[in-house]
Amino acid sequence: MPLGPNTLREMLHTMQTIRRFEERASADYHAGKIYGVVHCYIGEEAIAVGVCGALRDGDQIISTHRGHGHCIAKGADLDRMMAELYGRRDGYCKGKGGSMHIADFEKGMLGANGIVAGGISIVTGAALAAKLDGKGGVAVSFFGDGASAAGPIHECMNIAAAWKLPIIYVCENNQYAAQTPASTTIARQGEIVHRAAGYGIPGVAIDGNDIFAVHAAAEEAVARARAGEGPTLIEARTYRWRAHTERAGQPDYRPKDEIEGWKSPDRDPIARLVAHLKRDGHLTDAEFEAMDRQVLDAIERSCAFAEKSPFPAPDDALDDVFAA
Repeated sequence: MPLGPNTLREMLHTMQTIRRFEERASADYHAGKIYGVVHCYIGEEAIAVGVCGALRDGDQIISTHRGHGHCIAKGADLDRMMAELYGRRDGYCKGKGGSMHIADFEKGMLGANGIVAGGISIVTGAALAAKLDGKGGVAVSFFGDGASAAGPIHECMNIAAAWKLPIIYVCENNQYAAQTPASTTIARQGEIVHRAAGYGIPGVAIDGNDIFAVHAAAEEAVARARAGEGPTLIEARTYRWRAHTERAGQPDYRPKDEIEGWKSPDRDPIARLVAHLKRDGHLTDAEFEAMDRQVLDAIERSCAFAEKSPFPAPDDALDDVFAA
């Protein structure tokens, strides 16, 4: 289905929210307000928004260590997200999970995961549950190019194909697993899409910075899954603007001209969507500035909410801990 101007503006608002949230998370981490580690999603916003825009509220997703964008795209609450980053009791995990462990089951967000490829098996199980439930639910596994070389993705794609599970495997190929170029670790010139043929499922490689390409591929894959035809592998090629993490002094071996090239207006996913809307007469500079102010205000409120929330008490340490 073609995306109308209202839908595109909503997508732009969500993408801008992700970017501004990540910018604030980075700033507050370096200011000492956020503990643990922060992995920014800046530059990859079109993937989370394009895929989640093809889902229903009851569909389920699972994320990675770089999970804020997926949380926001699935409708998570900014206040509770920021409180979790701040390590406060009103956060999604009561301040005990931090940046890499946000979950909102009511929104179908099964969680972010600090283990590379750690969420893939969980969400494949959710796809099995959706099939057994018989209500047309779909699951989505977001993972990176680094996780594409881990065992769980192969085991899960195999069983999902054999059982025709309603799942979409979305590889966010941002070219680097931490500091390691995908081109040096993945056969066939770093292209992951070819793996699909080995499991007899469709595989599609797309420009992950093109919201239209992402959404179209996701809609087709979701429709296939709902029809009982099984999984699809989507390789969304993109780039992260920031270093692997926000740790001070962490080396970043990527060429500076490569980084700047991916930040250019013809590759920046947000700039591309803004240009499209302006070209078609559906957005003005003033309207985009007003949208950005609205986004910044919401993020400022989330930080104020986080600041007011108390830290967990020592007695809370064993709450929500369950025996297997």
